[in-house]
Amino acid sequence: MDCKSWCSQTLVFWCVLLSLIHVSLGSQARHFKWEVEYMYRSPDCLEHVVMGINGQFPGPTIRAKAGDTIVVELTNKLHTEGVAIHWHGIRQRGTPWADGTVSISQCAINPGETFEYRFIVDRPGTYFYHGHYGMQRSAGLYGSLIVDVADGEKEPFHYDGELNLLLSDWWHQSVHDQQVGLSSKPFRWIGEPQTLLINGRGQFNCSLAAKFSSSSVSQCKFRGNEQCAPHILHVHPNKTYRLRITSTTALASLNLAIEGHKMVTVEADGNYVEPFEVNDMDIYSGESYSVLLRTHQSAAAKNYWISVGVRGREPKTPQALTILNYFPTSESRLPTTHPPVTPQWNDYEHSKAFSKSIFALMGTPQPPKIHHRRIVLLNTQNLINGFTKWSINNVSLILPPTPYLGSLKFSLNNTFDQRHPPENYDSGYDVFKPAMNPNATHGNGVYTFNFNITVDVILQNANALAKGVSEIHPWHLHGHDFWVLGYGEGKFREEDEKNIFNLKNPPLRNTAVIFPYGWTALRFVADNPGVWAFHCHIEPHLHMGMGVVFAEGMRRVGKIPRAALACGLTGNMQRKN
Repeated sequence: MDCKSWCSQTLVFWCVLLSLIHVSLGSQARHFKWEVEYMYRSPDCLEHVVMGINGQFPGPTIRAKAGDTIVVELTNKLHTEGVAIHWHGIRQRGTPWADGTVSISQCAINPGETFEYRFIVDRPGTYFYHGHYGMQRSAGLYGSLIVDVADGEKEPFHYDGELNLLLSDWWHQSVHDQQVGLSSKPFRWIGEPQTLLINGRGQFNCSLAAKFSSSSVSQCKFRGNEQCAPHILHVHPNKTYRLRITSTTALASLNLAIEGHKMVTVEADGNYVEPFEVNDMDIYSGESYSVLLRTHQSAAAKNYWISVGVRGREPKTPQALTILNYFPTSESRLPTTHPPVTPQWNDYEHSKAFSKSIFALMGTPQPPKIHHRRIVLLNTQNLINGFTKWSINNVSLILPPTPYLGSLKFSLNNTFDQRHPPENYDSGYDVFKPAMNPNATHGNGVYTFNFNITVDVILQNANALAKGVSEIHPWHLHGHDFWVLGYGEGKFREEDEKNIFNLKNPPLRNTAVIFPYGWTALRFVADNPGVWAFHCHIEPHLHMGMGVVFAEGMRRVGKIPRAALACGLTGNMQRKN
């Protein structure tokens, strides 16, 4: 090797080393000690048991910077049930055992046990966390996770202040009762939520805008210290605010509007998007957004309504309301105008217009031009031995007692179904009609991908068991972001790839919706070693089997903490060793 070549390589080595040192010095470990427990709260003015963390509902907000390491020591104080927490939108590169999915990435944390989640938040964005065992998200186990840009970095937009909206839905029936009903014959559906919550607060037996209601609901009268008193958003005139919005609903698709204000969408699921202005926005379970809100030049002694209403299902739940309070106006002064009206629940063209307006910000990585493998996932409602289930390609997911991560790492082939799950469905299936044969089967096979290949997933919606019914399903992929290549009507056809797919600037997301009787095309690179859930984010639908499991690069998975695999056959292995 000549001197010139040696000097060049040496210079590159030192540049890389110095950059790594700079990143290391700029990041830090952020430690949290959490206890998960049931407690009494009145989130909608009626007292119920909720699941909280350290006495808080919703749980504490985690705030970090890109590159930081999050360390959460989670102690289960539920007494009679296990627990796990999923860090929604965090890709868990190098730490697949910290994804928080029971039976997939880890064992449930048993009562009295403590489990340490340790992972790096590698990108800025608006994220959240929630329970991922049974239906614990429905019970209130969720909170915000916000990652700011690393020191020395800047966002591609300016704002003067920041506000946070964590949206959820709430039932008076306990989660345990709901689960029994979903698994009963005859089937007992959970029904629509009683209340929508904004930052864990809503009003069931009164309304902030009673005088505009046609019902006999009474006017809310709050002193301000009630657990259900609205969370007021305080702003100053002539400022730009970043409003972070996250939906952790168990069922409801939502629409958000702010009276007298437009919003500029700039982030979706932790990825920057081309800014676009909206009067209102639809947000589905599992999605997160940032919008910029420009306040008026003068307060004019006025406050404004913030409204959240149900979309995609016939609404039997009242709007959630809170106040945008302009300084120096008193926050107790309610707006004198009617709150924004939520678009008609089944106006899907309105919903599609918003989803199709989202494009990646210039400079965002583009998708590979070709795919190496394509799977088509037909979403159907079915019967198994008379029990109502949701199925994918006629298979309803039932999770095994040994986590897949351990089974695949240690080649335990007798812990789950070794048959390859179906990668398509019968071409003669009519997605517009109830199935001729509604019966399906249980299964827990794994879609295994060669490392680093490009995978296309076509989510195909169809008619449910009842005639003329096709529901919205928001699908969430763990461990990855995917490009949303396009949406279509009816049955996906191969020519749709040429005519509809957007390969220039499709948005990167971790959650995407399929509309009734339609399809959604996704593309991702299988470059994150581990086992990852891909499922409908509607809590009862997942409970009824609406999900699949992906695996990739398992030979590259490092040492897995013993506590993550202390159950099933991996637990037996540990005890023998």
